[in-house]
Amino acid sequence: MAEGAAEVSAESDDAGDLGTVEPERGVAPIKPQYLTTKEQFHEFLEAKGQEKPSQESEAVDPAGNDLAEPEAKRIRLEDGQTEDGQAEEAAKPGEQLQAQKRARGQNKCRPHVKPTHYDKNKLCPSLVQESAARCFYGDRCRFLHDVGHYLETKPADLGPSCVLFETFGRCPYGVTCRFAGAHLGPEGQNLVREGLIQAPPIRNGLDKALQQQLRKRKIHFKRAEQALRQLSRGPMPGPTHEATVLEGREAEGAPRQDNCDIQLDPQEPDTIGPPSGPLRTCGPLTDEDVVRLRPREKRRLDISGKLYLAPLTTCGNLPFRRICKRFGADVTCGEMAVCTNLLQGQTSEWALLRRHPCEDIFGVQLEGAFPDTMTKCAELLNRTIEVDFVDINVGCPIDLVFKKGGGCALMNRLAKFQQIVRGMNQVLDVPLTVKLRTGVQERVNLAHRLLPDLRDWGAALVTLHGRSREQRYTKLADWQYIEQCVAAAHPMPLFGNGDVLSYEDANRARQTGVAGVMIARGALLKPWLFTEIKEQRHWDISSSERLDILRDFTHYGLEHWGSDTQGVEKTRRFLLEWLSFLCRYVPVGLLERLPQRINERPPYYLGRDYLETLMASQKAADWIRISEMLLGPVPPNFVFLPKHKANAYK
Repeated sequence: MAEGAAEVSAESDDAGDLGTVEPERGVAPIKPQYLTTKEQFHEFLEAKGQEKPSQESEAVDPAGNDLAEPEAKRIRLEDGQTEDGQAEEAAKPGEQLQAQKRARGQNKCRPHVKPTHYDKNKLCPSLVQESAARCFYGDRCRFLHDVGHYLETKPADLGPSCVLFETFGRCPYGVTCRFAGAHLGPEGQNLVREGLIQAPPIRNGLDKALQQQLRKRKIHFKRAEQALRQLSRGPMPGPTHEATVLEGREAEGAPRQDNCDIQLDPQEPDTIGPPSGPLRTCGPLTDEDVVRLRPREKRRLDISGKLYLAPLTTCGNLPFRRICKRFGADVTCGEMAVCTNLLQGQTSEWALLRRHPCEDIFGVQLEGAFPDTMTKCAELLNRTIEVDFVDINVGCPIDLVFKKGGGCALMNRLAKFQQIVRGMNQVLDVPLTVKLRTGVQERVNLAHRLLPDLRDWGAALVTLHGRSREQRYTKLADWQYIEQCVAAAHPMPLFGNGDVLSYEDANRARQTGVAGVMIARGALLKPWLFTEIKEQRHWDISSSERLDILRDFTHYGLEHWGSDTQGVEKTRRFLLEWLSFLCRYVPVGLLERLPQRINERPPYYLGRDYLETLMASQKAADWIRISEMLLGPVPPNFVFLPKHKANAYK
């Protein structure tokens, strides 16, 4: 940092013509001596790089203009088509029409990016796990049982050391590990270190027996069904759980508590968890009656003044949350999980609920559009996983969710919204929170009207993102409106969210009176933002330190997703998704004005070293090059298409 400051003072007078150019609106103000052109930027990376990726020569034409699409996204020509798109003479008319129809539309024929080569020459799990029992499928098994043949066809190792073996003393992936040379014996046996360190227990995992029950729909949700019956009779006067149950039963003509007929039926063998019900049972007093948590005794969520990492789809995975926890995040939340997928027992959806032991205050976020599925999912999670709170997603703006009535659409469906909040609050033993936007349309704010209702419905905390669905990220977050909503939500705590990228932004946000600050994109651009806020300083982090953060992410990813081929490539893809955000960060020593604002895109600049320049590249080919520094070379025909359109191939 001292060298960078000295360089700035020495060259500030020799900036040349670039120093007289005013920075454009929405462009980060970088010191003139670091600015460059697009052509010079890529020439520098090609000249300094150890090897020139083949994609670079195809991504930019000789005139220096971007191609409309990268090579990976172009429509692959079928065998019956020539390069100019015309079918060969031998092709049949039907095939020609089918090929022309396939080429229509917006990028509908792009290559399938999900790898399919994992199942080729895959070793049987019974051999990987070193099970003493024979393979259950016997001769019908579609996997390999010859370890020698598997080792002959297996790709070369990606590195000399295995993270799982060094951390836990044993690698559960054995010969399939892409770093197997570190823990395989001379005869191919999996070695174990002396003084074995047990792996941390998996929290919030999906049990196989529970998955089978969910798939066969053998689980009964008694508390959820009871709450839904009460909600169907009409709006309830208040959030008190026991009072509403009594009123509902009296209105129906049901007997009072002194009658033994009101006792719930015994729980069936396939019902999850202990029998539940808000009413007292007849007969002798049991420990269950004493220990059961009553609604008025529900644990409060006291996170005022803490830094809250937002639930981030795709990038807010467990390894990334571990990085943020290391830099000072206080509260973490899992990625948005769809309630219907959880009720169906989908493994990929349940993986979003997993919790690392370092996450001391952790919650999960659910998305749904109907009270029955949301209430049943809340009861399911209340009995099967360990969380500190459950959050309802009322802020998702994407069409796939909105058109089904979920996300932001709930703000215009007050009857369903009320039933969802009240129903989930009845079946949960942990606090219920809500995350929402200012409204659906840009100039029609709805949050200030909903906050008093949410307080009465039983929400323990609300997080408000200062943008509408229609606005997306085209304008800055409206913190003045958030300040107005703080008074409307009182005494319920309100967290604010939007455009926090420095400790100055966090300080201004706290002046609005919010109970705390939620950080989303700011953490993706610079996860050390939590440290800057707590220490009230700007951190001019070096490129080597940033590479160490990425290396830690890959280590956490291999622990989480595995060190076999599938786990390595999954870690690489999530790393590339994160790099599509990290490239927007501008080092502190290069800025003319502090701090960098979140709506300012960096121009082309040359960093203080090659690695800093490489990390500033907005080309997917350079992101892949960074991943190769950490995870070895990419497999053949590797394709990466960022999920976020704003970070698409530049």
